Amino acid sequence: MARRKREEEHENHERWLVSYADFITLLFAFFVVMYALSSVNEGKYRVLSSSMVNAFRSVPVNSASQAPVLMPIQPITPPPKATSASKTQEVAKQKQRDKMRNVAKDILEVMAPLIEQGKVRVLETSRGVTIEINDSILFSPGLALLQPPLVKAMRAIADVLAGSDFPITIEGHTDNVPINTVQFPSNWELSAVRATTVLRLFADAGVAAERLTAIGYADTRPVEPNLLADGRARNRRVTIMIDSAIPEKGTEVNLEQQAVNSKSVPPPAATAQPEPALPR
Repeated sequence: MARRKREEEHENHERWLVSYADFITLLFAFFVVMYALSSVNEGKYRVLSSSMVNAFRSVPVNSASQAPVLMPIQPITPPPKATSASKTQEVAKQKQRDKMRNVAKDILEVMAPLIEQGKVRVLETSRGVTIEINDSILFSPGLALLQPPLVKAMRAIADVLAGSDFPITIEGHTDNVPINTVQFPSNWELSAVRATTVLRLFADAGVAAERLTAIGYADTRPVEPNLLADGRARNRRVTIMIDSAIPEKGTEVNLEQQAVNSKSVPPPAATAQPEPALPR
């Protein structure tokens, strides 16, 4: 029986189309993913769209050729820089900070011996400089007269403050041990008179009286617990606060405007109160 001739296989020259199609599919998927991950700024898109629409609406057309006539491009003006008022205010604040640093430096120099003994602390706060003096070196127990050795040191502080223009607040603080004498019925009077005593010394040394304020806090602002003797001694102190903030001018509150504002604000919704439980 005659053998059947084997048919010759034709070589497929279009195989590259399969690889090319796969590549195009992957490339399309890549751009789809990139588009999905991208975020469009809708605000900027709307501004651009509206500006382009307005520009093409307002472009004049040449009647002869019906072609738009290009208008000259207007230069974009940069946003205005900081106003002179804000610059002036910033310069004034910087001058205040420089003056406060000089005051703090001078106080550290005149109070260096007491600072080394731990009787005086100089703190820098957001409001300015605070001088915290332990009242054991200023006053005798239950009295408000300055001890003679500390008068010279307090006058040295006053000489430094007299050359500046910062507001000064003098605070008197006590511990929680009650006092009841003819002169000081409570710690309120004792703390207030001690603060006033330091204020009078500053005023006599040349510090302007309108810059001085005296406050007595009694035992309402302790810095340490009053349980132990060390804590009570820490709480008995006189604090001199030098305020570096520039005072702002107040604005008068208009009662009529306040009434209008109160009417515009809706009253809070009434909440149901639980009824008291009846005895069983």
